[in-house]
Amino acid sequence: MESEDSEVRRAALNTLLATARLRGERGVRASFAGAAAPGNGRRTIFDCEQGRFLPTAVMVRPEDGPESVDESVNRAFDALGLTRDFYQKVFQRNSIDARGMRLDGFVHFDVKFNNAFWDGRHMVFGDGDGKQFSNLSHSLTVAAHELTHGVTDHTSGFEYHNQSGALNESMSDVFGSLVQQWSLKQSAEEADWLIGADVFTPGIDADALRSMKAPGHAFNNALFGKDPQPDRMSKFVHLPDTEEGDFGAVHFNSGIPNKAFFLAAVGIGGFAWEAAGAIWFESLKASSADSQFQDFADTTFQKAGELFGVGSPEQSAVLAAWQEVEIQIRGVPTGAALARSFAVNGNGGVGRQDGLTALTRQIGELSAKMTGLAKDVAALKKTR
Repeated sequence: MESEDSEVRRAALNTLLATARLRGERGVRASFAGAAAPGNGRRTIFDCEQGRFLPTAVMVRPEDGPESVDESVNRAFDALGLTRDFYQKVFQRNSIDARGMRLDGFVHFDVKFNNAFWDGRHMVFGDGDGKQFSNLSHSLTVAAHELTHGVTDHTSGFEYHNQSGALNESMSDVFGSLVQQWSLKQSAEEADWLIGADVFTPGIDADALRSMKAPGHAFNNALFGKDPQPDRMSKFVHLPDTEEGDFGAVHFNSGIPNKAFFLAAVGIGGFAWEAAGAIWFESLKASSADSQFQDFADTTFQKAGELFGVGSPEQSAVLAAWQEVEIQIRGVPTGAALARSFAVNGNGGVGRQDGLTALTRQIGELSAKMTGLAKDVAALKKTR
């Protein structure tokens, strides 16, 4: 189904693509990096009163202040706190920058503003127009998604275009979803794996901005058409590296690594933040700004071996997940795709034993080679 008015649909799609950026304003985030004073992640919420100039916003709730009569203020305050606490308790990270960055949130930004964004220092929420979006401060996954852009800025610094940009977006979806799962104490099997389901097109049931479980099936309505996200490399979307081209389709192609994370998390089983989340977080910290899908996949495989053991069910689940989205881990023979049937049964246990021992040994040898190569490269860099 598509809107009969192509201009309306084009405007709606542009709004959808802008969910994680605001007409290039996210581009200023690098200049703000590290500029915020440390404060152990203390939260302060400000009311923009429908204005756009943040310095004139009114402080309405500090960290130690009472609840507000404004639900938007309280929801934003809680979302910042849950995201902060998730990174602290799960990954021992002190706020966004690991140095206690203060968390300043701004609600009621502009009039009927269909967006929420992180600009490098501030978290800003629009109220939505009630048609495309409801109040953005009411979505934990959206808030955690945006704040995770800040975490990415202070770790890998994934460049915001093409595959590295899609990885940037995917990291925000991965940890945005994990914050919600952690807050609800949901297992990987229980979670809905949806981003923005609570604020996207409030008049339309059963849709979301993105589905990590089923990229390409998050929505299908007259306003936006059908979800364009691919779930594997053979469906990779090619768009120009321009703002109109979504900087190389970063919001579209993020569906591929999103699906890989979902598959790894469900393959391992249990709480996704405990194993799959740890693997992805360590991989995020170990990645470089220009990493491509292949680079990141290889890194997750290596980190899974380091964290849980070479040839472990966790590492096998990571291997199988990337193979499912048509990314082959470098150095692992194509035949190792059998890991999908050998590796894990969804509860962290082995599903089949025949052939697993040989496969585990093969994975172990290859992982050891990759680790040795990484050490050699690091040593060469130090001698330069």
